[in-house]
Amino acid sequence: MSGSHDHVEDETADLPLTALCWIGLGLATLDAFVQPLPQGLVWAALGLSYLTGGIPPLRTALHEMWHDRRLDIDLLMVVAAIAAASVGAALEGAVLLALFSLSHTLEHRSMGKARRAVEALMQLRPETALLDGPGGVVEVPVANLVPGDRVILRPGARVPVDCRIAEGSGHLDESTVTGESLPVRKAPGDPVHEATVNLDGILTAEVTRGLASSTVAQMIKLVTEAQAQKAPSERFSDWFGQRYTIAVFVGSFLSWFAFRALGHPPSEALYRAATLLVAASPCAVVISVPAAILSALSAAARGGVLFKGGAALEGLAEVRTFAFDKTGTLTTGLASVTSIVALEGEERHFLALAAGLEAQSEHPIAAAIRREAAERGIVPIPVRDARAHPSEGITGQDAEGSLWAGNARMLAAMGGVMPEALAPLADGAETLVLVGRDARVLGGLTVADEPRVTAAEALHGLKAGGRTDILMMTGDRAPVAARIGARLGLQPGEIHAGLLPGDKVKLVDAATQRGKVAFVGDGVNDAAALARADVGVAMGVAGSEVALQAADVALMAEDLRKLAAARALSRRAAGVIRQNLAISIGAMVILVTGSLFFDLPLPLAVLGHEGGTLLVVLNGLRLLVDPIRAKT
Repeated sequence: MSGSHDHVEDETADLPLTALCWIGLGLATLDAFVQPLPQGLVWAALGLSYLTGGIPPLRTALHEMWHDRRLDIDLLMVVAAIAAASVGAALEGAVLLALFSLSHTLEHRSMGKARRAVEALMQLRPETALLDGPGGVVEVPVANLVPGDRVILRPGARVPVDCRIAEGSGHLDESTVTGESLPVRKAPGDPVHEATVNLDGILTAEVTRGLASSTVAQMIKLVTEAQAQKAPSERFSDWFGQRYTIAVFVGSFLSWFAFRALGHPPSEALYRAATLLVAASPCAVVISVPAAILSALSAAARGGVLFKGGAALEGLAEVRTFAFDKTGTLTTGLASVTSIVALEGEERHFLALAAGLEAQSEHPIAAAIRREAAERGIVPIPVRDARAHPSEGITGQDAEGSLWAGNARMLAAMGGVMPEALAPLADGAETLVLVGRDARVLGGLTVADEPRVTAAEALHGLKAGGRTDILMMTGDRAPVAARIGARLGLQPGEIHAGLLPGDKVKLVDAATQRGKVAFVGDGVNDAAALARADVGVAMGVAGSEVALQAADVALMAEDLRKLAAARALSRRAAGVIRQNLAISIGAMVILVTGSLFFDLPLPLAVLGHEGGTLLVVLNGLRLLVDPIRAKT
C-alpha cells in the first residue's frame, strides 16, 4: 500500500467502489453457502467485485510504474486475485479484493483525518468582517481586508485576520492557534491572531496581514510541507517496501516451481503461490511509519507545536541536551528599568537619547527602555543610521554626532573605560546598559528581567523525561545569569554567561559530542546556534513568519511546558513506530511460514494481511489524542 497513503484526495471516491465490490462478493457468497443463484448472476457478481475492487489498485500500480518507475504493492494484490481466479478460486480472489478495497478505503479516511486535523482551522475563519471605514462600520468579505484597515471585534466574534489591538481591551480564546487553554487578556498594542475568539469587550483592531499570509495560512503551509518531508524511518520503509515487493514477486514465482517439484498439481501450486504472494506483501510494514508520523504531526499542531516534518519529530525524541537562550526564552523578555544614572545633563534628556537609539532595536532590553520613556512622557530623540552589533549593543547618529548603547564589550570597542559612578551597577545582578559618544560615557541604566512562569516547570519536565542535560546561554554578565538560573533551579555548571554568538555555537558543538542537541530561542537571533543544533526550536512565534521558517520546531505560544510535552509526544510516536514495525513484520513472518509449510488457506492469508494493515493504522491514529494541550 505504498501508494495508498499518498492519495488521500481519493478517500471519498473509494467508498462507492468499495460498496459495489462488497455487494458483488455478498451475492457470490450467498450462492456458495446459502442459496444457489442463476449462474449468470453469479458471474456478474464476481465480475463486479473484480472490476470495482481490482481496477483502482491496478490503476495506482500502473501509474507508479509509468511515472515513478516504482513497483507498487497494490499490484501484488491484483496479481494474487487473478491467480486465484485462474485456478478456480474466484470467490477467494473476490474476498481478497473486497477486503483490500475496504482496508484501502478505511486507511484513506483515517489518514485523511490526520491530515485534516490542522486544515480544519480554515473553516474557523469568518467569511465577513466589520470594517470601520470613513463611512462608518460596514460588513465586508475577509478576503478584501488589507494591512492598515480597522475592524470591529464584538464579543463572541472570531478574529478575521492577524491584527493588533488599537482600542479597547478584553480576553481572547487563543486555543485554536496556540493551544493555550486559558483566555489571554489583550490591550492596545497587543497582537491578535486569526481564528481566535473575542470573549468579552468591544475591540477595534488594525489589520497587520492579509488573508494569504495569515497565521493560519502559515500553519497549514508548514504542516502540509512537513507531511511531505519524510522522516528517516519513513524513507527506510519506502526503500524496504520497493525492494521487498520485487523480492515477493520473484519469490512467489519461484515458489510455483518449488511446489511443483514437491509433487503438487499445477493448480494447487498456483493457489499456494498466490497465498504466499498475499502473506508476504509488506503493506503493513510500509504504512506503519507514516500512520504514526502523520498522526503525531497533526496532534502536535492542534496543541500549538509545529514540527517541520517527521525528521524533526524523530530528532526531538533523541535529543540529549537542550540549550536555551536566556532573554525572551527562559525569561519573559518584558524587562523593566530599575535605575538611571546620567553623568552628563538631565536624566530626562539622557533617557530620551537612550530611547531614541533603542527605538531601532527589537531586543527585549530595548523595549524596556522605550516603555520607561513612554511612561514618563519622554519623546525619544530621532536617531538615524542605526546598526545592531550582536552581543554588544547598537550604534547610530543623532543631531550631535555618533551615539551608542550597549554593554562592557561595546564600551571597550569604543575605547572607553567604566566610570567609577557606574562601577557598582556593573558588578550587580542586573543588566547594565551604557550610553555614550565615542569613548565618552554619558550614563547608564540597569534593567532586570524575570523568568517565565512556565520555565522552571518546563525544565523540570525535560529533566524528568530521562537522561537530559540543560544549558542556559546568555550574553549577560555572570551575576545576572546566576540570578535567573537560581530562580529556575539550574546548577552553576548549567549556566553560561558573557557569551558572543560564536561562543554559543562552540557550546552547542561541544554538546553534540554527548548526543543530539536542541537549541531553543526566538527563531530570529542566534541563527548560527539554531543552525548548528540538531533540532532548532523557536518559541512564541504565532504570527512570526521569520521564526516559523528559521526553526525545525515552532512553539506557537510562549509556554515552555509545551516543549516538554512535545518531546514526550515525539518519544511516544517513536514507540508506536516500533510497535507497528513489530506487529507488521511479526504478522508477515507468521503468514509466510503458514503459507510455505502449513497449507495456509488464501482467505486466512487475506484476513491476516488486511487485519495487520488496519491494526497498524489504528495504532498510529492513537497519537491523534492531543497530549500537548491536555498536559498544559
